[in-house]
Amino acid sequence: MSAVVASSTDLDVARSVLGTEAAGLRALAASLDGSFDRAVLLLSDCTGRIAVSGMGKSGHVARKTAATLASTGSPAFFVHPAEASHGDLGMVQPADALLLFSNSGETTELADLVAHAHRFRLPLIAITGRAQSTLAQAADVVLLLPAAPEACAVTSAPTTSTTMQMALGDALAVVLLTRRGFTATDFRAFHPGGRLGAQLRRVGELMHEGDAVPLAEPGTPMQQALLLMTGKGFGCVGVVEHGVLVGIVTDGDLRRAMGPDLLDQPVRAVMTAKPRTIRADALAADALWLMNEGERRITSLFVVDAAGAPLGVLHVHDLLRAGVA
Repeated sequence: MSAVVASSTDLDVARSVLGTEAAGLRALAASLDGSFDRAVLLLSDCTGRIAVSGMGKSGHVARKTAATLASTGSPAFFVHPAEASHGDLGMVQPADALLLFSNSGETTELADLVAHAHRFRLPLIAITGRAQSTLAQAADVVLLLPAAPEACAVTSAPTTSTTMQMALGDALAVVLLTRRGFTATDFRAFHPGGRLGAQLRRVGELMHEGDAVPLAEPGTPMQQALLLMTGKGFGCVGVVEHGVLVGIVTDGDLRRAMGPDLLDQPVRAVMTAKPRTIRADALAADALWLMNEGERRITSLFVVDAAGAPLGVLHVHDLLRAGVA
């Protein structure tokens, strides 16, 4: 069976779509003004949740925006405008704010949400492409999408407009995240599952502590150090002097020091001084990066405090089990 290769015409169309949408995003960035600041203040001051809604393609954007807001520290939920008219308006409470998407600004299904906002004096932010639309006139703040051609000139299907809507929703979420001082730790609290959540776990959550940590003093004979390496199962021994980690003995060190008198030598004669270490509050993803840094990749990291005292040890298998690697 012969492979199907995209023609240059197909690639030209694809590049034209991306170029058109990229131009729309540049125009959107240039168009931001004080209205964006006012929208951020309304959402930041909201003591309830942000109810996000839209119909059709704008509805899909609204659903994604609500999810992004919620996962980055701004309590939010999506309400379907048609379902809102049949009881789901009860989801929107007096302390909430509304963020409504409609490129035309004339989406009839949003009417009951708009009326609800006015009835209970809820802040209403509209993201629309028409400044004189019904939705824009009813909103407290209008985030106006600049005039930009849709990427599909034949049907004018929502493409550039929905890309701009999505990007504007992301911009609101990230600005609110920044204002709230939302951290990677906060983000992990909302993302406990998946690889992203695993990478944001802290080293202290995964490391081995106490008697499980293989440690020896510089004068310890290598014969005893080998027993430690075998018994603890990490393939290494940390060398501690005056309570501070000063070196490490690994399988590689053993190969380099191999000789008839190896077992009689002290640990200090074989160890690698100043090994890579990590702090307990570092991200698991940072530990993985340290293990893979440079030409000499390692499989274990000793975890130390600010003074260099060993607190634990982390093996690459711990990262694999946690889903980081």
